Amino acid sequence: MSVPSRALAGKNVLIAGGAKNLGGLIARQAAEAGANVATHFNSESTRADAVSTLAAVEAAGGKAVALQGDLTVPANVARLFADAEAAIGTIDVAVNTVGKVLRKPIVETTEEEYDSMFDINAKAAYFFIQEAGKNLADGGKIITIVTALLGAFTDGYSTYAGGKSPVEHFTRAAAKEFAVRGISVTAVAPGPMDTPFFYGQETPERVEFHKSQGMGNQLTKIEDIAPIVRFLASEGWWITGQTIFANGGYTTR
Repeated sequence: MSVPSRALAGKNVLIAGGAKNLGGLIARQAAEAGANVATHFNSESTRADAVSTLAAVEAAGGKAVALQGDLTVPANVARLFADAEAAIGTIDVAVNTVGKVLRKPIVETTEEEYDSMFDINAKAAYFFIQEAGKNLADGGKIITIVTALLGAFTDGYSTYAGGKSPVEHFTRAAAKEFAVRGISVTAVAPGPMDTPFFYGQETPERVEFHKSQGMGNQLTKIEDIAPIVRFLASEGWWITGQTIFANGGYTTR
């Protein structure tokens, strides 16, 4: 009996939040591995980054498309999958890196902030997983980026960690529901990443504290997370229903 190829070569990959930072690196690495890539971006402010990533994918020899949309609206998530499939073919791997961070005391958090945080971190993730379950090829992979704060006991990040927490449960349920089609569903929990996403929320003193909690006195690098996503999308297909804490020992559980 022949064993199906687990390699990314020739596969079609959709990356939500794939214009820059971690998502952009995942897109580039997928293309270097021979995949076709559809990258999603949210706003005009990231269009230039999306175009740059698009060019990098095309330079690697794959089909590429950049698609814009607000994924807190489920209809936009459905359209993203439809447009991605129309551009590069049936999606084999769906990666969601979309997220928003806020550090703020509970007593100061507004209803608008709460709604925004849960819409971006939980609702968008739920409907991304839902559409992936509807549209992915058999044997596909779904990967969501969450946060190491799911294993932390800390202050300030109630709506960020709280908004990411449900994604673990979405992941577990989807892993069971989609298993009959050979689709794996996993979450990756990086520590505070060395990107602009993190620095705007912290003081220099707290940045140094966060560094001190990770191996080598450093924040999580996108270069350390992208290969894990690539592995889960290929040889790591047997891992499903899990949250993988990849953060240099910043937290564990």
